Amino acid sequence: MNLRIGSRFSALYICATLTLAGFAMLASGMPHVEWIAWPALALTLLGVRDLLQTRHSIRRNYPILGHLRFFFEFIRPELRQYIVESDTEARPFSRNQRSVVYQRAKGELDKVPFGTQLDLYEAGNEWITHSMAPAPVQPHDFRVPVGGPACSLPYPASVFNISALSFGALSANAILALNRGAHDGRFAHDTGEGGISRYHRQNGGDLIWEVGSGYFGCRTPEGRFDAQRFAEEARRPQVKMVEIKLSQGAKPGHGGVLPGAKVSPEIARARGVPARVDCISPAVHSEFSTPVGLLEFVARLRELSGGKPVGFKLCVGHPWELFAITKAMLATGITPDFIVIDGAEGGTGA
Repeated sequence: MNLRIGSRFSALYICATLTLAGFAMLASGMPHVEWIAWPALALTLLGVRDLLQTRHSIRRNYPILGHLRFFFEFIRPELRQYIVESDTEARPFSRNQRSVVYQRAKGELDKVPFGTQLDLYEAGNEWITHSMAPAPVQPHDFRVPVGGPACSLPYPASVFNISALSFGALSANAILALNRGAHDGRFAHDTGEGGISRYHRQNGGDLIWEVGSGYFGCRTPEGRFDAQRFAEEARRPQVKMVEIKLSQGAKPGHGGVLPGAKVSPEIARARGVPARVDCISPAVHSEFSTPVGLLEFVARLRELSGGKPVGFKLCVGHPWELFAITKAMLATGITPDFIVIDGAEGGTGA
C-alpha cells in the first residue's frame, strides 16, 4: 500500500525535493539554479492544489501526473487523424474523401494511378458495372420542375442544390461564397431558418426561403407570423420556393437558441429580432398544430407568395405522423409542391 501511495505521489515528491534543493543551492550562491528552482516550485504548488481540490478524483489521486490524462484527451483527435487512422477509415468522411474535396477546390488532379486503396470486396461497397453496349447519354441539364397544379410559378430546380444553414450559423463570407456558387452553377441556395440577409441577395443566386417556427424575416414583434412581411419577401424574383421547416437533424423537436452574444445588428435585422438578446426558435409552430393546419398553411403561403412552390422539411420520426399528413392531403385536396427529408443524425444546433 505504501508503495502504491508513493508511486501515485512520486511526481509531487520529486518536484518538492527539487524545489528545496534548488532554493538551497540558490541561497548558497550557485549560479543558474533558478531554471530548476522556480519551475519545480510551480509544479509543487500545482500538486498541492490537486491534492486539496475535490472536483477531479484523478488529479487528487495522481497530483501533477493526472494532468497528463487531460492533455492526451485534448490532443486525441489530432493523434488519431494524423498518426493512427488510415486513409480509408473514419467518419463521417475519410482522409481520402476529404483529399478529393481539397484537390477539386484547388483545381488540382484528383486521380490516383496504379490501383486503389479501397477494399472492393468489402460488404456494402458500391460500384457501377461495365457494359458491352453503353447507351449514348442524351444532353440534359439535370433539372426537375417543382410545382403542382395549384402553383402558378413552378421552378425548374437543379438536382444539385445547397441545403439549409442560416446566416448567423454561417458567416457573411460563407453566405456570399455559397450564393455565388449557386448563381454560377444555376442551382438553388436554401437560406436556413434565419431569414434572408443582404448577403443572400448580393450575388443574385436563386433562393429557397426556409420559414421555421420563429418566422424569422416574416414575424411580428411578438414572434407570430406576419403575412404582409412574408408576402413582401416571398414575391422577390430571387426567391424561387418556400420551405416550411417542421424539424431538422440538428434540433430534434426541441427548438433552438441563438445566444444574445451572437445576435449582431446584422443578424437581428435579417431575422426581425432585437440585437444582443437571445433569439429563440420555438419547438412548435404557432400557426398550426395539426396535419390539416399544416396543409392550410402551405396553401396560404403559396397564395401570399404569388403562386410559388411551397413545401415542408422534416425528419421522419414516428411513421404515423407522416401517415397523418398523407391522410390530411387526401381529405383536404391540398398538397405541398415538394417535401424535404432531413437526416436525423444530428448536427450543431445553436
